[in-house]
Amino acid sequence: MKEEITAHDHERHFKRRIFVRELSGTYGDVYRDLLNQPRVYKPKGPKVINPQNTAICQAIETQLEVQPPGWHNKPHGHMNSAIIYILDGKGYDIHDGMRYDYETGDALIVENACVHEHCNTDPKRHLRMVYFKAKPLFLFFNLLFQKQT
Repeated sequence: MKEEITAHDHERHFKRRIFVRELSGTYGDVYRDLLNQPRVYKPKGPKVINPQNTAICQAIETQLEVQPPGWHNKPHGHMNSAIIYILDGKGYDIHDGMRYDYETGDALIVENACVHEHCNTDPKRHLRMVYFKAKPLFLFFNLLFQKQT
């Protein structure tokens, strides 16, 4: 059954992105470009660092998120697994109907193809998380399942 993605679905389905960038040129040029990448990133929204704005993290998608008190996202699923390290705050995830609570210093595993959602349970503090995903490699091999429920 073919699934249609409509305008009410998440904006990312319609925004053109480059998931795996070309790596070409001489080693010296590539190395120089790497050294010229910023080493400090200032927050410009909840996704502080992600592959769309950071050329340095391509093979393993790394993103740093800062979510407001009481934040909750929609259940979603993707083919690739993820490791999420909780830098600060507390909350919980729902993975295929099971609840998992976490707090500062915990690491959370989201397995392949798991339908999940993230929640900040603190009414006063931001939830700060760093994500590590092999998403670019999954996309490169056409493992494209990405779904909002």
